[in-house]
Amino acid sequence: MAEQGHYPEYWEADVVLRDGGTGHLRPVTPGDAQALQEFHMRQSQSSIYLRFFTYKAKLSNKELARFTNVDYKDRVAFVITIGSEIIGIGRYDRLDDPTEAEVAFNISDGHQGRGLGSILLEHLAAAARENGIRRFSAEVLPENRKMIGVFADAGYEVRRHFDDGVIALDFNIDPTDKSRAVMESREHRAEARSVADLLSPSSVAVIGASREWGTVGYQLLEHIIEGGFTGSVYAVNPEAFELAGMVSYARIGDVPEPVQLAIIAVPYDQVQKVVEECARAGVKGLLVATAGFADDGERGLARQRRLVRHARANGMRVVGPASLGLINTRPGVRLNASMAPSMPEAGGLGLFSQSAAIGVLLYAAAQRRSLGLSSTISAGNRADVSGNDAMQYWEDDTDTRVVGMYLESVGNPRKFSRIARRLATSKPVIVAKSDVTGLQLPPGHAVRTTQAPAGALDAMLRQSGVIRVNTNEQLMDVAQIAVSQPLPAGRALAIFSNSAALGRVVADAAVGLDLEVRSLQTDLALDTGMSVALPLLRATVTKALADDAVHAGVVTLLPSPGLTMEKIAQCLQECVAESGKPVVAAFTGIMDPTAHVEGLLTEGGREEDGRQSGLPCFSSPGAAVSALASLVRYTEWAARDHGHFVEPAGVDPDGAHALVEKLLSRVSGDGLMRLSAEETTQLLSFYGVQLLPSVPFSTGEEAVAAADSLGWPVVIKTMDEHLRHRLDLGGVRMNISTPEELLTNIAQMKQSLEPYGSFELEVQTMAPSGQGCTVRAIEDPLLGPVLSFGLAGDAVNLLDDWAHGIPPLTDTDVADLVRAPRASGKLFGYQGLPKADVAALEDLISRLALLKDEHPEIALLEINPVLVSTTGVTVLSADVRLGNPQQRTDSARRAMRD
Repeated sequence: MAEQGHYPEYWEADVVLRDGGTGHLRPVTPGDAQALQEFHMRQSQSSIYLRFFTYKAKLSNKELARFTNVDYKDRVAFVITIGSEIIGIGRYDRLDDPTEAEVAFNISDGHQGRGLGSILLEHLAAAARENGIRRFSAEVLPENRKMIGVFADAGYEVRRHFDDGVIALDFNIDPTDKSRAVMESREHRAEARSVADLLSPSSVAVIGASREWGTVGYQLLEHIIEGGFTGSVYAVNPEAFELAGMVSYARIGDVPEPVQLAIIAVPYDQVQKVVEECARAGVKGLLVATAGFADDGERGLARQRRLVRHARANGMRVVGPASLGLINTRPGVRLNASMAPSMPEAGGLGLFSQSAAIGVLLYAAAQRRSLGLSSTISAGNRADVSGNDAMQYWEDDTDTRVVGMYLESVGNPRKFSRIARRLATSKPVIVAKSDVTGLQLPPGHAVRTTQAPAGALDAMLRQSGVIRVNTNEQLMDVAQIAVSQPLPAGRALAIFSNSAALGRVVADAAVGLDLEVRSLQTDLALDTGMSVALPLLRATVTKALADDAVHAGVVTLLPSPGLTMEKIAQCLQECVAESGKPVVAAFTGIMDPTAHVEGLLTEGGREEDGRQSGLPCFSSPGAAVSALASLVRYTEWAARDHGHFVEPAGVDPDGAHALVEKLLSRVSGDGLMRLSAEETTQLLSFYGVQLLPSVPFSTGEEAVAAADSLGWPVVIKTMDEHLRHRLDLGGVRMNISTPEELLTNIAQMKQSLEPYGSFELEVQTMAPSGQGCTVRAIEDPLLGPVLSFGLAGDAVNLLDDWAHGIPPLTDTDVADLVRAPRASGKLFGYQGLPKADVAALEDLISRLALLKDEHPEIALLEINPVLVSTTGVTVLSADVRLGNPQQRTDSARRAMRD
């Protein structure tokens, strides 16, 4: 029997099952022997035979000891549990070939079809790769079609052959594009299903329902009933026999049918007890309206984590704590489990918020602007259900046309980026975040903060295709166009006004936002009465929009006698219907405080293509143009080719992994270790990056010998990190062709550097001249790998002219990164100079991005400078520092995070 190894706690994970339920996955321990025996004895004779190729009523003590005593390296086993019950187990055992292991599974008969096998396979493969295993093999009876299907459907290239009545399977477990796509698809379906169950429950119970008007429990129950919820509603309160005209139950366990969604509105100190009662009653989901967890410091945070762990372990998802609630306006559901006093109008906008206060602001803004909602999710402290889960649901929800999110924190940015990028290809995703999102934590949010450079989080959002805004009002500005108008097909505008000055100001604002003013008409005569003015307005706008070179219209008007905003909006909406192009209107100078200026001027309803009826109207022309520009940028992103994840040629990840593992043995605690020049050169070479060799020297004779071995001409430079690139301060001397010149330059260099101190020197081959660039990559606690690019020197040192990307990067992402800095024009023939070899630079960045993405142990990687000539790139210097990494928030295994 293998010795029990150190328990890898970080392998534990809460997982979402195929049907939206949850379970807890963890490594097996010797204490699981009795639970494993009970699991085995619940299995049918057929299942036992398929697993062991024979029938055995009980496992022997020897078998139990073998199955539960593992070393977590050569022998690994995972169990999935709900409560204390094991519902699935999977294991691998390393074979004589240390890179191969045999894998096997056993899934409870009562939980077949919930995707347990594929989840176990993903986690076993991740653990195996961590332990240096690269292939799995398995022996399966031909009639065990379900298990054969688990392997076949995993996305790996499975080889099989029939031998002595058994099907032998084997496959490489390194992630492939296909296997990643399979995992993401399964994750998407499971998480979308779990949110769908929360938003469309068949039955709801309000625990803490009260007769006292104004209490949270009273209002939640009242809003659910008055909203017309189509399912069953139950009130739970041990101190009342009747509430809201219905029987009240003392405990959730007394309710006569299974409850799918329990809404908890009890005092803070009673929440944990209620959650435990819900688990025993088989509740599927929890909405925790109770606040207080965030206000109790570390003790409250510990309670919140305990609540979530207990809920997930018993198959329940949690919205909250401190949640404002859930709304689903679908006619077949009509769920208003929120503090909103009435069911909102049905529409195409899905809203996600975190704190209750922001949720109130978003809901109020949507109502004020007459924006119909498909569903809303207030995550409160976002202890479980998050914006990522909401996006998974809205991707498939046909009622949702536009997604709006206000984020105070980002718990899993890599996963957010992956999901948002996929969602944004089909629906606009508008994200409002404050400038400090990620830099500090809102109360009650247990997520990490970022140490990445300023702009990295925004770069992640742009890379994902989301529309980034600063405030909830800007979110609604964009949303009211997106839900009601066709998306603009280009940047060209036709601008209409009844004021020359106003029209010119709007045109200048449009140009400032990189829009093209194709047509500017400021001679609209609208003071001629409704019967004349409206036909004139319609004819003018329709004619301009008929031009194929015009993609959208902006109408900005001062008040005109006899014309109401409603009549103008109706006229312009007819122009939209006829042209199929978006139009926005801005009414300025309105003195009537009761006039409804912001939002959709509409009578309600939907257009044939699902858009909400109505014209988006603004009081500020600048806000109208800015919102339209945001949608123009989005449609350009959605229409473009987003590229492919291409692995550069000549890459040896296994070699790099072995080297990094060896070097990490010298790293202690949270310290960083700087690699030597030889170690840096070796690590980069595994990813096809060649470092121009350099040789340190102490004497002139050593310098000449080094130059002879490297090849003339050469460069000498100080090894000080601040002066080694400073030609102006004497830190570099170039184009030295003879030993005599070398000795002279060494003497002069030491003299010029004397005011700064005494420094070691090195000699290096003279590189081809080119534009100096800098590439830097870090491992951030929040974002994971962050890669930054800029032109070396003052552009990055003084002007902070960096561009940022979050690996993995497609070839399109890399191209965008190179072109993003303001100084990047110097690479493309600036002032008549020859164009640099940008393709070679992009290849280098792709290699560095892949290196950083695959090795979180690399805390810092800096290439400074890399010279980009007309015929290639030359890496002159590299700095690599290793550290013990945190676990990435998005890996090749499905797991929910706290």
